Amino acid sequence: MNKSTIFIGIDISKDTFDIYDPIQGHQQFTNNEKGFKNFLKTLGNNYWCVMEATGCYHQQLALFLFNKAIRVTVMNPLVIKRFIQMKLNQIKTDKSDAKMICQYGQEQKMDLWQPSPKYVEDCKQLQTITQLYFKQSTAIKNKLHTLHTRGFNKGKMISSLKRQLKSIQKEIKLLETEMEQLIKSNQQELYTKLNTIPGIGKKTAILLIVTTNGFKDFQSSKQISSYLGLAPNERSSGSSIRGKTRINKTGNPIVRNHLFLCSFTASIHNPQCKALYERIVAKGKSKKLALIAVCNKLIKQAYGISKSGLPYDKNYVSKLA
Repeated sequence: MNKSTIFIGIDISKDTFDIYDPIQGHQQFTNNEKGFKNFLKTLGNNYWCVMEATGCYHQQLALFLFNKAIRVTVMNPLVIKRFIQMKLNQIKTDKSDAKMICQYGQEQKMDLWQPSPKYVEDCKQLQTITQLYFKQSTAIKNKLHTLHTRGFNKGKMISSLKRQLKSIQKEIKLLETEMEQLIKSNQQELYTKLNTIPGIGKKTAILLIVTTNGFKDFQSSKQISSYLGLAPNERSSGSSIRGKTRINKTGNPIVRNHLFLCSFTASIHNPQCKALYERIVAKGKSKKLALIAVCNKLIKQAYGISKSGLPYDKNYVSKLA
């Protein structure tokens, strides 16, 4: 990295974004096209912008800067939070956060951000809407159950809820079909090979491809496990502290839940996963811990397939981790 590189810390909210420039100090711009252009005027070729991934608010600015050939890094908010805590900074404002993000960029090695392919972004939006419909579907099912237990089995109220439920389920199916078509159009080979893994179903294969950008955004299966919140989190110190090992549960809960459901099938029909499950249970560990280990094994197999280009082979031992 060039020593003349100037890092800019950016803290983004819905309507505005605050920036800290070590040379020009603090400035604030509107989080829209006009604000982006005004901000661009302050930047030179040696600038590197660092920002947090704040829901959907950072995406347009990051894309704008990327298209203008400005170096950009988008950080996990938890990483920045831990960095601020480590620095014992007690002040929490947009202005102070921008300065701390700038400091993080100056002290740590940065990776350049690149936008995800359009099909990945489209699938993410389809998944978001699908999950909204699933919640509505569950709410209606619960209401129907409550009404049935109170003796309401007929009438306009019940008919209305059933029509609504049927309509939502139809929309879910349409969106899931659209997601599958997008994946087949862009990642047909990988999608087909992931489905050869015993335990991995179509929905889980789609989610893994979308979440990892076809496994291009990660350098190891361990990184994916950590990102999805399936990495073991052990607490022990000396001879007195022996905390229970748990997963950290960060990352996408939808993918994590799908993998956990897949682990039940994989622990029976996937030879490597079955052997792993039985070995852990034989040691007296809990079945849940064994299933989580199976989830990580499935991730390792999926990652290995994506890098090797080979379909699942029950006798194949991947050296990729």
